[in-house]
Amino acid sequence: MRKENVVDGVQNAPHRSLFHALGLTVEEQKRPLIGIVSSYNEIVPGHMNIDKIVDAVKMGVAMAGGTPIVFPAIAVCDGIAMGHTGMKYSLVTRDLIADSTEAMALAHGFDGLVMVPNCDKNVPGLLMAAARVNIPTVFVSGGPMLAGKVEGRKTSLSSMFEAVGAYNAGKLDDEKLLEYECKTCPTCGSCSGMYTANSMNCLTEALGMGLRGNGTVPAVYSARIELAKHAGMAVMELLKKDIRPRDIMTKEALMNALTVDMALGCSTNSMLHLPAIAHACGVELNLDIANEISAKTPNLCHLAPAGRTYMEDLDEAGGVYAVMNELAKKNLLNADCITVTGKTVAENIAGCENLNPEIIRPIDNPFSQTGGIAVLKGNLAPEGSVVKRSAVLPEMLVHEGPAKVFDSAEEAQSAINAGKIVAGDVVVIRYEGPKGGPGMREMLNPTSAIMGMGLGSSVALITDGRFSGATRGACIGHVTPEAASGGLIGVVEDGDIISINIPENTIELKVDADVLAERMKNFVPKTKELSGYLKRYAALVSGGASGAILN
Repeated sequence: MRKENVVDGVQNAPHRSLFHALGLTVEEQKRPLIGIVSSYNEIVPGHMNIDKIVDAVKMGVAMAGGTPIVFPAIAVCDGIAMGHTGMKYSLVTRDLIADSTEAMALAHGFDGLVMVPNCDKNVPGLLMAAARVNIPTVFVSGGPMLAGKVEGRKTSLSSMFEAVGAYNAGKLDDEKLLEYECKTCPTCGSCSGMYTANSMNCLTEALGMGLRGNGTVPAVYSARIELAKHAGMAVMELLKKDIRPRDIMTKEALMNALTVDMALGCSTNSMLHLPAIAHACGVELNLDIANEISAKTPNLCHLAPAGRTYMEDLDEAGGVYAVMNELAKKNLLNADCITVTGKTVAENIAGCENLNPEIIRPIDNPFSQTGGIAVLKGNLAPEGSVVKRSAVLPEMLVHEGPAKVFDSAEEAQSAINAGKIVAGDVVVIRYEGPKGGPGMREMLNPTSAIMGMGLGSSVALITDGRFSGATRGACIGHVTPEAASGGLIGVVEDGDIISINIPENTIELKVDADVLAERMKNFVPKTKELSGYLKRYAALVSGGASGAILN
């Protein structure tokens, strides 16, 4: 056990004196030391209940014979950070979370860990840390928010952003906007659609790092407290069996996660996080593999923003395990992978039936025969770009139109609000990539404005930045190479024709090759004056196609 480094023997008497300073008894010091990584804070709605989850985990650890010790992880609320400088600090926290958790875990000699994240970057950041530290670890999240309700219809955060677009288009008045504002997010928890936070929490189940229900049991349900207690008990079992994160997060398990991702219709941000998690595990996972998985994986769920069903509905229908059980009927999963239950995937999902075929389509009656995410390549994105295919209207799966080019999200937003974007356009937002942003901001404001103004069936948007999981429509992100790295997106001009073909996985700038060669010869990417962490991040970060990992 790792606590031998800090507790056992005469040489560790000074260390024990400091444990006594913490109020830990001799009996507690003799038990396995279990670190509980708490993402609790009072600014992120998905994290405000995590103190209760942590208390339950502590109880579970203690009941199973361990000594629970809590330490923190930071979190940024993407919704609150959206549309301003704060969004530059969202993705970059993933690596801060991983680094700080690695430091805390290894500095203090913990024998095992229970990770308690919830929102967008905490889950992948802590999965990366788990792979690096590689001691027995279980995940239990804070849980999803319940859906709101306006005029008898369920709503979520994407509804709120689109309501702003509708208001700016004169389709909503002040009173109705206020109603959306007050009713859209009715409880604590991660926002109620299949956005990035819920996508990643669901994928902890698919990876084998979270117990059943971790992705779907609502934050306000008492079952979430019970789940947290079981997570505390489970880490002690993993310790006895010496099952570690890298035993669980194998290449086969990562392929399972990608497969479930496609079936659920997860956020495009999973295409940033899964490669980064794989990298921490010593496994290569690239965007080409994603298309291979997507080609053979039916899309079984249309949760918001792709449809009008929500995390609570998925939970009632049987949750992630029911989706996995459907996939197993066509042998689409690696069923022998070990998980934090100590059992295999096959053992975990046995008997987990689909309780609502309208929420989870049967494998023989999917929404589509291909997965929820597509990777597009072409001269505009030779290394790849990503779109949430399951949230694109059928008429926009193939689109060709003139470019309207902007060098920041703010410029694009102003043009959209001013009515300068018209049917047929392809909005291009550049210098928002990992280096160029820096931080690869999400574009939820412009995409929601387009949808709210009724242009979702006629306007596409491409960017070297990324999108919120709440984005829907023909929105192609992660264009790599990005403008700041000399990518072709940096020389697109207003009026250039861009062709998008999602079924064929292509994206092309239809400008004569000689003209493009001349443009590229004279192209000098724009730079920004940076300081602090963003300056360091921009210098080290890789492109979006490889997961925006730090080199």
